[in-house]
Formats: sequence, C-alpha cells, structure tokens
Amino acid sequence: MNIENKITSLERGSSLWNDAWVRLKKNKAAVTSLFILGFIISICFVVPIIGSLSAPEDDNIRAAEHWFKNYETQNLAQTFQSSSSKHWLGSDQTGRDIFARILYGGQISILVGVIATFISVTIGVIYGAIAGYKGGKIDSLMMRIVDIFFGLPSLVLIILFSIVISEKSKKLATILKGWEWNESLISTIVNIMPLCAAIGALGWFTMARIVRAQVISTKSLEFVEAARSLGLSHSCILFKHILPNILGSIIVYTSLTIPGFILTEAALSFLGLGVQAPTPSWGILLSESANYMETQPQLLLIPAVLFSITLLALNFLGDGLSDALDPKASKD
Repeated sequence: MNIENKITSLERGSSLWNDAWVRLKKNKAAVTSLFILGFIISICFVVPIIGSLSAPEDDNIRAAEHWFKNYETQNLAQTFQSSSSKHWLGSDQTGRDIFARILYGGQISILVGVIATFISVTIGVIYGAIAGYKGGKIDSLMMRIVDIFFGLPSLVLIILFSIVISEKSKKLATILKGWEWNESLISTIVNIMPLCAAIGALGWFTMARIVRAQVISTKSLEFVEAARSLGLSHSCILFKHILPNILGSIIVYTSLTIPGFILTEAALSFLGLGVQAPTPSWGILLSESANYMETQPQLLLIPAVLFSITLLALNFLGDGLSDALDPKASKD
C-alpha cells in the first residue's frame, strides 16, 4: 500500500458543523419540520410567481378562467363558493379567491418574521457582544438599559413605534411612485416595513443577553488571549474570533425568534394594528374569517391550520438545532 492509499485510509476529521448536521439528520422531528417548512415556503413564494407569469393580460379572462386568481379581485356574485376548478379552496365573503389570499398572506407573514428577526438579531448581537466584551461599568450601564426596556409593555411600544414609522413610510411611497415602481409592490413595502422595523427594533433584548453571556464566557479562553498577544485590535478579536465561536447559540435563538415574531404579527393584524388591507397576511385572514366561523368554518380553519403547522415546524426545527449545535454533544 503506497503513501497516498494510507493517507486516504485514515479517518478524516470532522468539523463542528459536520457533526451538527449528522446529529440533526438523526432528529426525525427536526428533519420532517425542515421539509414541511421548505414545502410551505415554496408554495407561498413560487406558486404565485408561476401563476402571475402564466396569467393572461386580460384581467377579465384571468378572473374567469385562469387557475391562479388575483388576491385582490372581488366578485360579489361568487361569495362563499365551495372548492372548484375556478376556486381551489373556495371564495370568501367578497368573492376573493382563498387559495391566492392564503399564499400571499403566507408571503407577508413569513417576510415579516424573517425581516424583523434579521433586524433584531443584528442589533442584539452587536449590543450584547460589545457589553460582554467591554465589561465593567459599560456592561452594567448597557444591561440596565435592557432591563428598563424589559419592564415596559413591549406590545404597546411596538404599536406606537409602528405608527410613528408608518408616517415616515408614506414619504418613501411617494419616492417609489416617482421611480415608477409597481403599485402593488409599493403597497406591500409601505405596509410591512413599519411593522418589521417596530418588531425588530424592540425585540432584540433577549438576544443581547444571550450574546453577552456567551461573550463573557468566551473572551477568557486561550485563543482570545493568543489573539491579544499578537496585537490584534479589539474589534478584530470580537467580530472575527469571538462571535464566530458563539454562532451556534445565535443560530439556535434566531430559529426560535422567527415563529415568535410571526405570531406577534398575526396578533397585531388580528387586532387591526398590523398589516393593513388590501395586503393580506395570515393574521388578517384569521381576523376577517372570525366573523363567519359558525357559518363558513373553512375560512378560518384553512389559514389557521397552515399557520399552526408553520409555527410548530419552526419550533421543532429550533429544538433540533439546539440539540445539534450543543457543544457538549460533540462527542456523542
């Protein structure tokens, strides 16, 4: 046996991420949830695109014959229709296609959850990392600010902050119209951006605490001391050496934050304080169908079931990532 064969016969090393993937694949609930999420995201984002590209230019023909309807098109002559070739899941109280509204509503709810989580994680990671790395009085002051915000009613703050930002978003809508952007796209941006900014800007406190604790426990390790002895800057040590080593904890909490923010959006929209019509979301669909739950229960059940499955899948996936990225399990 030559040297090359001996080298290839040796057991290959495995990184933390490879070990985590192996453990995640053993978690049947997490893997199943991953496939379910992939399917839901695909139908919510891909199917409307395919439907729009294949739709005829004549709106009347599309409303009558095309398989994918416009979620805004109303037809009072076809209210509360049952499932058929024209309306796959039936129609609502104004004759709008339920299938199209559920898919577009899923887009909005998922986008709000993801964008708000991105904002929240970005602020929380930077804030918590600086507090944990600096320590001392700076750390104490920064954490007392977090404690103050924790004592305030977050839902009320989100509502107030969203109202303030929505006034600014009207100026953005005027600018986008001047650039000849699509009216529907402008309406969607103006509707969801204030809510995303409000939820994300007021939802980073727990992330900051988690990152701070991880940074405090990591900054005293040998590789950090070695980086300091080499004369590296504090920002380089923090963002290039410490944060990559706590990325697992950040990913786990991020996966658990998304369903929480989707639920917050749904609750606000259900109360009429979140996404505004005509832009649909799962919260709006639940709010509109609640008035007909006794006579037309399918209007409530279909979006409620899809909404619940999405939240459960995200939570199961988050639990699976938590187990897979646990450093104590790396030797299992």
